[in-house]
Amino acid sequence: MGSRFRGNGRVVNRAALIPAIWLAVLFAFPFLLVFRLSLSDTALAIPPYTPQLDWAAGIEGLKAFFGALDFEMYRRLGEDPFYLNAYLSSLKFAATGTLLALLVGYPMAYGMARCKPNVRSLLLMLVILPFWTSFLIRVYAWVGILKPQGLFNSFLGLLGLEPMTLLYTPAAVQIGLVYSYLPFMVLPLYAALERLDDTLLEAAADLGSPPWRSFWQITWPLSIPGVIAGCLLCFIPMVGEFVIPDLLGGPGSLMIGRSIWMEFFANRDWPFASAVAIVLLFTLVLPIVLYQRQQAKALEAGR
Repeated sequence: MGSRFRGNGRVVNRAALIPAIWLAVLFAFPFLLVFRLSLSDTALAIPPYTPQLDWAAGIEGLKAFFGALDFEMYRRLGEDPFYLNAYLSSLKFAATGTLLALLVGYPMAYGMARCKPNVRSLLLMLVILPFWTSFLIRVYAWVGILKPQGLFNSFLGLLGLEPMTLLYTPAAVQIGLVYSYLPFMVLPLYAALERLDDTLLEAAADLGSPPWRSFWQITWPLSIPGVIAGCLLCFIPMVGEFVIPDLLGGPGSLMIGRSIWMEFFANRDWPFASAVAIVLLFTLVLPIVLYQRQQAKALEAGR
């Protein structure tokens, strides 16, 4: 019996080794590479950073390499208000976009969950359908819609209204964010609402509870895990978004993803761009880690 459990343990360990290798290759190694770049200095060379590790020098070369690494780029990042404003602007865009996606996505997910099963499948396919088209093409489509002679202003003209200037404004960026990431909000909300036990709502109605009170006391609390999952799935990529502000935004649409691209490809300042990316990563990972710990404590308390 004991040998069988030991054998199962070895199988489990081998199965866990595959995702561990996957994370090491696709996350840990790139992260260490970017972190190493953030400790380097900018140089007018190829590659555009120093120091370079001289393997032929052996131990002395290794000592010289690590001795030349420093936190100068992080000090520079703290002294430059431009990047602080870019971080705050990105957080504002992402928070507003996430809130709008929640306000639009929750009624959609709730309506889908309350439909008949065959209709649910159709609506779910329509939510997923945009993923079949390139993300870049979908964002470009909004350029045609929002430009001065685009579809939106043509529609306003048919209604006898004055045209609006939306393209290359913060409003256009917000529209692009909500449109692009709305499915990431709808899907986890639908998964949470679809599992809702209808007998709870029936019992509340039998006890005289009006629909609005049943929603706030039963449906909303039970859907909070889906709300949190949807908000995280939207907020995290929105903060680092580059394509949407680059295509739809103007000078007033400052976001950190755009700033990182400029440092990498326009200014060729790889160390500084890496430092900005590392700070952004820790800004996003820390709330997730804290949330996971809180959830783990809640599960332990529930046992």
